[in-house]
Amino acid sequence: MFDTLFKGYCFECFCVVKSLSILFKVLSLYPLKNSIEKTDINMKIENKIAEAVISALKALYGIEPEMSAIQLQKTKKEFEGHLTLVVFPFLKASHKNPEATATEIGEYLIKNEPAVASFNVIKGFLNLVIDSTCWIEQLNEIASDARYGIKEPGQDAQLVMIEYSSPNTNKPLHLGHVRNNLLGYSISEILKANGNKVVKTNIVNDRGIHICKSMLAWEKWGDGVTPESSGKKGDHLIGDFYVLFDKHYKQEVAELQEKGMTKEEAEASSLLMAEAREMLRKWEAGDEQVRSVWRMMNDWVYAGFDETYRKMGVDFDKIYYESQTYLEGKEKVLEGLEKGIMYRKEDGSVWADLTAEGLDHKLLLRADGTSVYMTQDIGTAKLRFQDYPIDKMVYVVGNEQNYHFQVLSILLDKLGFSWGKDLVHFSYGMVELPEGKMKSREGTVVDADDLIEEMVNTARETSSELGKLDDCTSEEADAISNMVGLGALKYFILKVDPRKNMTFNPKESIDFNGNTGPFIQYTHARICSVLRKAAESGIVLPETANEKITLSDKEISLIQNLSEFPAVVSEAGSQFSPAIIANYIYDLVKEYNQFYHDFSILREENTEIRNFRLILSRNVAKVIKTGMSLLGIDVPDRM
Repeated sequence: MFDTLFKGYCFECFCVVKSLSILFKVLSLYPLKNSIEKTDINMKIENKIAEAVISALKALYGIEPEMSAIQLQKTKKEFEGHLTLVVFPFLKASHKNPEATATEIGEYLIKNEPAVASFNVIKGFLNLVIDSTCWIEQLNEIASDARYGIKEPGQDAQLVMIEYSSPNTNKPLHLGHVRNNLLGYSISEILKANGNKVVKTNIVNDRGIHICKSMLAWEKWGDGVTPESSGKKGDHLIGDFYVLFDKHYKQEVAELQEKGMTKEEAEASSLLMAEAREMLRKWEAGDEQVRSVWRMMNDWVYAGFDETYRKMGVDFDKIYYESQTYLEGKEKVLEGLEKGIMYRKEDGSVWADLTAEGLDHKLLLRADGTSVYMTQDIGTAKLRFQDYPIDKMVYVVGNEQNYHFQVLSILLDKLGFSWGKDLVHFSYGMVELPEGKMKSREGTVVDADDLIEEMVNTARETSSELGKLDDCTSEEADAISNMVGLGALKYFILKVDPRKNMTFNPKESIDFNGNTGPFIQYTHARICSVLRKAAESGIVLPETANEKITLSDKEISLIQNLSEFPAVVSEAGSQFSPAIIANYIYDLVKEYNQFYHDFSILREENTEIRNFRLILSRNVAKVIKTGMSLLGIDVPDRM
């Protein structure tokens, strides 16, 4: 089905350890924790064990370290245990080898801390098995929090402004815009979940030579066509004229080359391009006829954009337009000129000398007084600072603009914007197709609307073939197909480290097995089905699970995974990475499906164990739904 759509597109020294080589070999078994693992076990359990370890160290070796010196981490899957204590920092005090030190601490904990059920020692690492009661207590705490993992903003919460989308009004949104919008929206939701106030903004590039190309083509070859008369969305219609301009321009250049001109000479002699430049000059001069056509065609595009945004499920709190901000930017640059922050060359152009910052000289106003993109971004920053008390500004823009935002940060700081120096350029990688890169001017882009439609249609076909829509009404089937299609698209894009380039393969994205959105959505629906059947059979679940039952390793592993969720949300926020949440949810779902396959739930004869498993399932579903919502993905209750 996609063949037609995508055709042609694209780290104290340890005196007891005899040598560093031995130490490195040991550490290869238990690598130091990464930033998530430092906080991934629920702090109540970790703090209880850490306090017990401090008591052990005081009783055994006469030392009382700070809590931060107790290195606890999640035990690796190949070893028995839930928490692992790194004992190397205590060898100097114990005057014993790592194994003897770990064994002494473990024996003390068994005698004095009920939460520790057993232990084993691997080199200098003490693996602790935590009693089931602690884990059930943890599950009950998770169950009591309807917004588990989400922090509400306090009175002193930071206001973070996030800019994403940033389209041009000369073409419809395409696959590259899809990644930008999905990343921007998800990062906004993740930062909200970390207790920040968030303002989502969009800057529309609605002026410049590229806009005039579409306008000129419409005037020349459009015959008065409108979205209504053509039956096309406005952004698609304007995009057609942008491509048409490029076609005629290339033809003209080719003809001039045939007459003996070089390519550069032919491009400089193009009458069509000269007309487009003249149209831009008239626009900047306020010519009402040109402005009238510009307003009309932009309105067509805005209506088209809004429809696509609704389909993608993204929105904005404030939209800025370059046509309204570039003059503010010129004013701010001239203010900087007066203050000696910028300088003027003999030809009248205005520049910023950034050599002291290790960069070069940056043009801000051309000799004819017209602005450049940097000027517009300065103007937009000025208006945003007037509109909102911004603490941090995040620009979601592709990595091809790294230099631009490095310069912008320096200039905003020089011009007095308190958040300028610390602005964040969320520099993400490009998205390509298996066939390669896309080119807007040649019309070889994957249109966002076409892509979404094909994803939804394929989701319906795949779901129907697998029998997942058999018991659904037509309305339910439509809703599920839309949810699955968009979920597949969003998850496939967001599960990838955003700083990396990626290849989007639509056929791989809609798969009910593996690391895909539909696989996660189906697991959520499966859990909801189990809970419905429980209710239909008259089972009334208590609010909390019985803490006296004994848990299997798989059940403990699931609770431990649930315990990681708040730290995962926190890490995703600090790293601006939806992929951290996406891959956490996938791992949780894999773990649950193994549990579902190996253990009875509704058929479990022991009522307390059955209720525990239902409560566990319900909270897995809760975390799945919350986590996926941070990615902008809905999950169905039935499927």
